[in-house]
Amino acid sequence: MRVVSGIQPTGNLHLGNYLGAIRNWVRMQDDVTAGGGQCLYFLADLHAISQPHVPAELASNTREMVAALVACGIDPDRSVLFNQAQVPQHAELQWLLNGTARMGWLNRMTQWKDKAGKNREGASVALFTYPVLQAADVLLYQATHVPVGEDQKQHLELARDIAQKFNNDFGAGEEVFTLPDPIIPAEAARIMSLRDGSAKMSKSDPSDMSRINLTDDAETIMTKVKKAKTDPEPLPSDKGGLEGRPEAANLVGIYAAMSGESQDAVLAKFGGEGFGKFKPALGELLVESLAPINARFVELRQDRAALDAILRKGAEKARALAVPTLEKVYAALGLVR
Repeated sequence: MRVVSGIQPTGNLHLGNYLGAIRNWVRMQDDVTAGGGQCLYFLADLHAISQPHVPAELASNTREMVAALVACGIDPDRSVLFNQAQVPQHAELQWLLNGTARMGWLNRMTQWKDKAGKNREGASVALFTYPVLQAADVLLYQATHVPVGEDQKQHLELARDIAQKFNNDFGAGEEVFTLPDPIIPAEAARIMSLRDGSAKMSKSDPSDMSRINLTDDAETIMTKVKKAKTDPEPLPSDKGGLEGRPEAANLVGIYAAMSGESQDAVLAKFGGEGFGKFKPALGELLVESLAPINARFVELRQDRAALDAILRKGAEKARALAVPTLEKVYAALGLVR
C-alpha cells in the first residue's frame, strides 16, 4: 500500500488546519507504516503558483508547513516528506500527461469553474491544468491509495481516467500506471470561527481572536476560549439541542474532536451547565493537547537549516521513487532519451 497526499503551504496555521487535515495524516502514517506500507506527503508549492502569490511568503509558508507537520507528528524517517519544487519529475510528468488529458475533461472540473469564476479569460493556464498536475502527483509514485475529501473526488476520478487512457493508448498490453483508489477519511472536524459559528476558522479573518493558532501560548488559548462568542442558554443534554446554536455547536465540536469523544458524550458531562464551567474545561483540554505541538513548532520554525534538510532528504527519497515511472512513460511515448 502506497499512500500519496499533498497540502497547500499556507502560513499562520490554526486549530482548523490541525483537526481538519494534519491529524488525519499522522494517523494514516501510523496505520499504513504499521502494515508495511508507505506514505508520501508533499507540500504543493507548484500548485500554489497557479494563483497570484508573493514569492517570499510562499517560501516562508513552505518551511512553516514543514515545521507544523513534524511538530504534529509526521516523522520524516517513516514518511516521505518533501515539496514538489525539489522533485522536477512532477512537472515533467504533467507535461507528458497533457497529451492524454482532454479539454472537455478539464472544463468539467467544478473547482476550475469556482476559482476562475466569470473571469476565465484572465485565469492562468496553470489554474486550468491544475488537475493534470494533481494526476501526475499521484501517478508518478504508482500510488495505490489517495485520501480525498468531497472537494477532491472529481480530481481523483480524472487521474484514474488519464491513467486508464494512457495505459490503453501506450501501454502495449502492460499497465504503465497504477489506478489509485480513494481513501475517504473519517469525517474530519469542521472547525468554525470563535467569533462567528457560521464561518470557518480562517487565517484570513482580520480578528486573531477568531482562531486558535498553533503558535499561541497557554494564556492566549485560555483567553480566546473564554472570550469566544456564545449564547445565554445552558448546554443541552444531547446533540439535537445544539440545533440553531452555531457557536455552542462549534465549541462542543472542538471539545469532542480534541478529546476523541462523541458530541453526545461531551454533552452527557456538561449538559445543563453554563459556558462559565464549560469554557475553562475546553481551554484546559486545548492547552494540554496543543502544548507539546506548540513547543516543537515554535522551536522548529526558527531552524531554517533543519527544515531545509528535512525537505532535501524527503526529495531525494521521492526522486528515487519517481524516476523509474518517468522512464517508463518516456519509453511508452517513443521519446528518445
